[in-house]
Amino acid sequence: MRVEQIYRYPIKGFSAEAMEEVTLTPGQCLPHDREFAFAQADSGFDPAAPVWMRKTNFACLMANARIAKLHTAYDPQTGQLAIRPTDGQALIFDVHSEAGRAQVEDFITEFLAEEARGRLRFVEAPGYNFTDIPQKSVSIISLASLAALERAAGMRLDPIRFRANFYVSGGKEWGDFDLMGQEIQLGQVRLRVWKRIVRCPATEVNPDTAERDAKPPRTLRENFGHADLGVQAEVLEGGRVSVGDQLEALTPA
Repeated sequence: MRVEQIYRYPIKGFSAEAMEEVTLTPGQCLPHDREFAFAQADSGFDPAAPVWMRKTNFACLMANARIAKLHTAYDPQTGQLAIRPTDGQALIFDVHSEAGRAQVEDFITEFLAEEARGRLRFVEAPGYNFTDIPQKSVSIISLASLAALERAAGMRLDPIRFRANFYVSGGKEWGDFDLMGQEIQLGQVRLRVWKRIVRCPATEVNPDTAERDAKPPRTLRENFGHADLGVQAEVLEGGRVSVGDQLEALTPA
């Protein structure tokens, strides 16, 4: 199996950012992956004492499909966040400043309109990632398994619907499920595969059009007897992973 694509998602629910390589740290997510989120006003999320919360406490594709109409790009060096609507020019916000955060909060609150439960807050917390599960992991999807789902659905499904960190080619369909409980080598990194990823209605949203034009969870259940696509893996030994690197199964721990 071979790494074809690497992505991070700096803001929960918003745009993917492609990477040619990434350096992973034991026990951590990808750097800057789900580093930020737009918290709903009634979420109660406290950046000073962060605890894991369900995705509906934040702007997310499962509940707010329209955010797929926004293309975002974040520069961690400058703190600049660019947001470009499909029908407009890019807006630049300095999210390292209080004024910039207030401006982007106003923009997203207005954009979500009736879906905003009060004024949203642009939030982060040191060492915290706004992932769909409490444990820090990286996600891996087999493109062979995705191809099987596409045949069952009778349509192409953009891999970005599934918001994985690593997309790998080669291997058999659903072969990534055979890695459960095993250690794997991915580039210089050693990981332990520990969880299959159960898919939710967020995958119904077309990342190009923001329309709900497919039902991957239902297609998976009806054709394969489960709603899973991809796996979560814990980083045991850090290092670099690049596009083109191999994924190899190691002896189970």
